[in-house]
Amino acid sequence: MTNINLFLILPILGLSLACNAPTAASVLDSGGKETQVQLRSMQSRVFDTTDREKTLRTIIATLQDLSFVIDKADLDLGTISATKLSGYNLRITVSVRPRGTTQLSVRANASFNDAPILDPKPYQDFFVSLEKAMFLTAQQVD
Repeated sequence: MTNINLFLILPILGLSLACNAPTAASVLDSGGKETQVQLRSMQSRVFDTTDREKTLRTIIATLQDLSFVIDKADLDLGTISATKLSGYNLRITVSVRPRGTTQLSVRANASFNDAPILDPKPYQDFFVSLEKAMFLTAQQVD
């Protein structure tokens, strides 16, 4: 009698566990849609220029001014990856994409000890420095 109960319970238990298994959509979902939009807003700025190469060079200079070491810069992809090691591991990847015909969109994605940075302050600090550097570059000030 107990063997029959065991054979009935195991499939039911297996089905109930399968119903609670994460789906592909839930695994890829990293939070609420509004949270992702807010994060993307913190990470992005638009600049009134179409000179992608000059923008990438200015981003590299800005990151170096902020004590980052450039790990990889790819002009064709429009991406720059850098690391700041000062007793911690701060990584940033910056990408530059065209936005319309007269602007470039710059997006920075930073992580601290392999966890994404969700605080707006580091992004604001980076973009303030970048905006100043972009202005100086446009004015041809060294």
